[in-house]
Amino acid sequence: MPAPVIKKVLRVSISMSLFTFIIMVPALIWGNVYSCEVITVKVFLTVTAVNLLSYTTRWNDITNSLKRVHFPDMFIFVLDITIKYIVMLGDLVLNMLYALKLRSVGKSRSKYGSLSGVAGTAYIKSQEMAVEMYHAMECRGFEGEYRVFVRGHFKWTDAAYLLLYAGITALFIFYASM
Repeated sequence: MPAPVIKKVLRVSISMSLFTFIIMVPALIWGNVYSCEVITVKVFLTVTAVNLLSYTTRWNDITNSLKRVHFPDMFIFVLDITIKYIVMLGDLVLNMLYALKLRSVGKSRSKYGSLSGVAGTAYIKSQEMAVEMYHAMECRGFEGEYRVFVRGHFKWTDAAYLLLYAGITALFIFYASM
C-alpha cells in the first residue's frame, strides 16, 4: 500500500481508539481496567480492518467474492442495493440541507418544519428511485442471479492481505475471549 494510504488508515484508527479511551476513562477510574483496554483495542482493530478493506477493495470485488463463496443471490442483491442507495440518499439529503442552510437568513422558528420537509422529500425520492430501479432491472433482464467473471489468479499480494486480515481477526478473537 502507498504510504499516504497507510497514514490515513492509521490516523483514523488511532484517533478513534483515542476517542474510545477518553470515553472509557470513567471505567478506568472506577477500576475496570480490563474493559477499557479490551474495548479500545477492539475499536482499533475493527476500524483498521474496515479501513484496509475500504481502501484496497472495490465494491464490485466484494460482491464477486460473496458469489464465489456461494452466498445466496438475494443476500448479495439486498446488500449491494442497500449500500448504493444509502450513499445516494445520503448525498441527496446532504445537498438538500446545504440548500436549506443557504436559503435560511436570520433566525427561523420553524426549523423542525424545514427538517420534516427534507425528510419527506427524501422519502418520496427513495420511493421514486426504487420504482425506477425495478423498471430498469426488469428492462435489462435481471432475474435475481449474480454472475461471477473471473479476471485474475491468486497472487502473493493476495496471500499477504489474507494473512494480514487473519492476524487482525485473530487479535480481535483473542481480545474478545479475555
